[in-house]
Amino acid sequence: QVQLVESGGGLVQAGGSLRLSCAASAFSTDTMGWFRQAPGKEREFVAGITWSGSTSYADSVKGRFTISRDNAKNTVYLQMNSLKPEETAVYYCAAERVLWVSQSPSDYKYWGQGTQVTVSS
Repeated sequence: QVQLVESGGGLVQAGGSLRLSCAASAFSTDTMGWFRQAPGKEREFVAGITWSGSTSYADSVKGRFTISRDNAKNTVYLQMNSLKPEETAVYYCAAERVLWVSQSPSDYKYWGQGTQVTVSS
């Protein structure tokens, strides 16, 4: 059983930056992903990273968001720059014991409780 705890959310103005963190109780060789869900919308993939450091991003965040991980600290990060109001959502960390990044929420077994990100215009 893997427990995930996100932190770093908050209120930021459009164009600003936030750094989210996700601390895992156990990392093993899990692939880690960040997803987000806005009110009334489906949960969507944002970024993912494998144990070896291979990354994948949603087209909408490429060039602005960076996912990274510190395996020694069992922590994955999401640096978000140039944030937009439409990116207001609850951001979730997810983990699965696979060697590739899936963009489908159904492929991830473990989820954190989420952290709210609000981008004001």
